[in-house]
Amino acid sequence: MSPKELSYIEDALSHEQFLQKQCENAASAMTDMQLKQCVKQMSNKHQQIFQQFFDLV
Repeated sequence: MSPKELSYIEDALSHEQFLQKQCENAASAMTDMQLKQCVKQMSNKHQQIFQQFFDLV
């Protein structure tokens, strides 16, 4: 893997971690249970995407 490709993957990993953390923070502040559940699902999806990128390395 070239250094440029590795840099792209590192950026993608960072973005997915950031998005997952933002979803977790938003979900913890919500009182509507349906909306909270939706945001938690988004957080889980970002975790899955992170893992897929990580597995590439």
